Amino acid sequence: MSTFYEILRRPLVTEKTSRQVGLNQYSFIVADSATRTQVKDAIETIYDVTVTRVNIINVPAKRGRRLRSRRLSIRKPGFKKAVVTLAEGQTLPIFEGVQ
Repeated sequence: MSTFYEILRRPLVTEKTSRQVGLNQYSFIVADSATRTQVKDAIETIYDVTVTRVNIINVPAKRGRRLRSRRLSIRKPGFKKAVVTLAEGQTLPIFEGVQ
C-alpha cells in the first residue's frame, strides 16, 4: 500500500455500528490486503487519535434472490471490515452526527 487513504476505503455506517459509537468503536471497510498494524497507523495518522485495539473481519459474499423469478442471481461481493477501538474520551469527527 502506498498511502493511508488506500488502506481505509470508507466508513461503514449501519444500525449496529451506530450503537458501537457509544463504546468508542468505529467500523471501516478496508483494503483486502490491509493488516491490523496498517489500519492502526492509518487511523492514528489521518484522524490524530490513539487506537487501543483493531479487530478485522472478512465478511463473506452473499447471494440474493430476484423478486419475480426467485432465482439465485444477485451476488454481493465480500469485503474486509475493521472495527477500531479508540482511547477513552476520543471521537472521530466523521461520526459526530451518528449516535
